[in-house]
Amino acid sequence: MTGAAQTYPALVLNADFRPLSYFPLSLWSWQDSIKAVFLDRVNIVSEYDEVVRSPSFEMKLPSVISLKHYVSLDRRPAFTRFNVFLRDSFECQYCGDDFPAEDLTFDHIVPRSRGGRTSWDNVVTACQECNLAKGNRMLGESGMHLLRPVEEPTTYQLQENGRCFPPNFLHESWRDFLYWDSELES
Repeated sequence: MTGAAQTYPALVLNADFRPLSYFPLSLWSWQDSIKAVFLDRVNIVSEYDEVVRSPSFEMKLPSVISLKHYVSLDRRPAFTRFNVFLRDSFECQYCGDDFPAEDLTFDHIVPRSRGGRTSWDNVVTACQECNLAKGNRMLGESGMHLLRPVEEPTTYQLQENGRCFPPNFLHESWRDFLYWDSELES
């Protein structure tokens, strides 16, 4: 196998042939995907032309694999900075502008100094300018308003939001399993 094998990730599908995650896209390294094949945890759906060899064995690298056992996505999503940004579609909830993740902060609607908690229903995505403008004040005191109500998202809602952000690289073997909001070929 060539040194380029580092660039052969496998798209990981749940047992229902849907990606485990759209954003970030559920990808495993070629090493992890081969290990899962040998442990009989996945089915190979599609392969690259690249081959790995040992003295007694050779196989094409998997490009798409599906889990043999369904992983339920009904669990509550983790409360993380990234998931707050994803829930809010990387959009400042005060001015409505879109920003890359590195230019976003999160703002406590009820400031922590006033008893506000760091939770799904009290934290929103904000640009630095709006976060500074709101400061340590309540919404009514700052004259600012939220674009939409704040709530804890479901895993499904985060998945749907993630579909709006396709990655820069999509291998052709993945396209049949990824459904972004784009026009289909006629």
